Amino acid sequence: MELKRVVVTGLGALTPIGNTKDEYWEALLKGKSGAAPITYFDTEKFKTKFACELKNFNATDFLDRKEARKMDRFTQYAMVASDEAISDSGLDLDKVNKLRVGVIWGAGIGGLETFQKEVLNFAEGDGTPRFNPFFIPKMIADIAPGNISIKHGFMGPNYTTVSACASSANAMIDSLNTIRLGYCDVVVTGGSEAAVTIAGMGGFNAMHALSTRNESPESASRPFDGTRDGFVLGEGAGAIILESYEHAKARGAKIYAEVLGGGLSSDAHHMTAPHPEGIGVIAVMKNCLENAGINPEEVDHINTHGTSTPLGDVAELKAISEVFGDHAKNISINSTKSMTGHLLGAAGAIESIASILAMEHGIVPPTINHTTIDERIDPELNLTLNKAQKREVKVAMSNTFGFGGHNACVLFKKLD
Repeated sequence: MELKRVVVTGLGALTPIGNTKDEYWEALLKGKSGAAPITYFDTEKFKTKFACELKNFNATDFLDRKEARKMDRFTQYAMVASDEAISDSGLDLDKVNKLRVGVIWGAGIGGLETFQKEVLNFAEGDGTPRFNPFFIPKMIADIAPGNISIKHGFMGPNYTTVSACASSANAMIDSLNTIRLGYCDVVVTGGSEAAVTIAGMGGFNAMHALSTRNESPESASRPFDGTRDGFVLGEGAGAIILESYEHAKARGAKIYAEVLGGGLSSDAHHMTAPHPEGIGVIAVMKNCLENAGINPEEVDHINTHGTSTPLGDVAELKAISEVFGDHAKNISINSTKSMTGHLLGAAGAIESIASILAMEHGIVPPTINHTTIDERIDPELNLTLNKAQKREVKVAMSNTFGFGGHNACVLFKKLD
């Protein structure tokens, strides 16, 4: 059986630094930080008092007020980003065969705010279980793709992938394979997350995973820097329209890039910590290259997982050096989490969008906030520090890894 080629025809982004893909891209090139003091709740007693929240976002500007009330924020974000991507793709929804359009979405946690609210309301009550009838439908992680398909009538495969911070990359790989094998012509994919909540911040603080640089939030996410002290929690959504090459060409669609392949692996090491030698990361990048059928020397750019944690950044860069050898020095490596923070299950989607746009525009966004050398990091690697760099990008890789040892890697190629 000959596998179908798969291309990207639409993009949508809702991020802490921009509420559309164009705003997002412009902010990336400017090196804009999305970190600021939290506005959603009182942080007086929290170790970390800042996050990368969305700015100037009101769900009812995009969604019917009654419908928006039935959705957790992570679903609202999914609806807005997917609508932008569908519009960007130019798909005629009156002509497309909706039986062959799927929605495969990633979310690491789902409706955390809804769960938190309902449980707190119960705890503060008289013991009578007075729960909102929308409690479960708002909370479950699969409800985001469900709502997308309901709105547009898409009747192909519909589900959520859950692999912590690798969730949306997993969704993209599943979508790639669904189209490759001929089950769908089009898949709406990506991921969303809304974990900037009392429970989210408190839980990650308890793990000592978050930066506590409260005096300077905008500089707290500093991947590869010698003084990094943890990640900055972010929120939002990224949506990507994947389509078979034949289907896209037949309707004259704009093609951003081809999806060459995807790789998956497990660290099989620890619940939250990466393997110090990056063996799972080495495996996932090799798997991805093999699946794509290209040589390591063909990769021009890697958007790393790069969360700004002391262990993770070093392990990932060691793995890159192991997989790419001397060519690693020729790759433009960056971490856009330095600007957006860590969007957990949505990270793979918004970072893939950044890589796709880097190919389109011939410029790689920076890794901001770097001031101090980490002696454990190879100084010959080009980490795109503090300033965007112009270069032709023909092949780009996006890495995402999740608690539990989940690793996912996606490769994109610019069409000639």
